[in-house]
Amino acid sequence: MSGGDAVRERALRLVDLAARDARGIVPLVLAGDPVLRAVTLPYDGQLADDELAALLDVMHRTMRAAPGVGLAAPQVGLSVALAVVEDPLADESRERVPVPFRVLVNPRYEAVGDELARHEEGCLSVPGYAAVVARHRGVHLVGHDERGVALDEELVGWPARIVQHETDHLGGTLYVDKADLRTLAAVG
Repeated sequence: MSGGDAVRERALRLVDLAARDARGIVPLVLAGDPVLRAVTLPYDGQLADDELAALLDVMHRTMRAAPGVGLAAPQVGLSVALAVVEDPLADESRERVPVPFRVLVNPRYEAVGDELARHEEGCLSVPGYAAVVARHRGVHLVGHDERGVALDEELVGWPARIVQHETDHLGGTLYVDKADLRTLAAVG
C-alpha cells in the first residue's frame, strides 16, 4: 500500500471512529507512540475534499474536547502534515491573543529576528505535565489552508508559539525535546 493510500485509509478509519462517538472525537495518541516521532508525509491531496473536511472536523472537535489550542495529525495517529489551531483566550503577559480556528496544511516556519520568549507549555500527547520552552517570539509562516490558499504571514507572540509547537509535531518533535527540563512539573 502506498503512503497516500495508507493516509487515506487511516483518515477514513478516524472519521468512522468519531462517527461512533457521542462527541464526534477520537482518542489522542500519547508520548511513546512512534507516530509522534516520525516525520510526516506532505499532504498532497490524499483525501477527497469531503473526506478532508470530515477529518478536519474530527480533529477540531477532538482538540476542543481535550481541551487544547492546537492539534497536529500525528496526535490522532495520522502521519501527514496537517494541523488545526484555535484559541479564544487572551493574556497580555504571554502575548496571548485570540486565534480564530484555522487549518495548516504543510506548514513551515522561519524565525523572524533573534528574540526568544520563554513560557510554560503543555501538550495533549504528554498529559499531566508542563515545562518552560524558549521559542522564537516571531515567525514567518508559509503553507496552505484546507482550500489550497497559500499562507504567507508573520506571527508574533502566542500565535507564533502555537504554530511552532504544532509544526514541530509534523517533524517528529515534542515540546519536551525543547523544554528546560528543570522546569518540568506535574499539572492538575
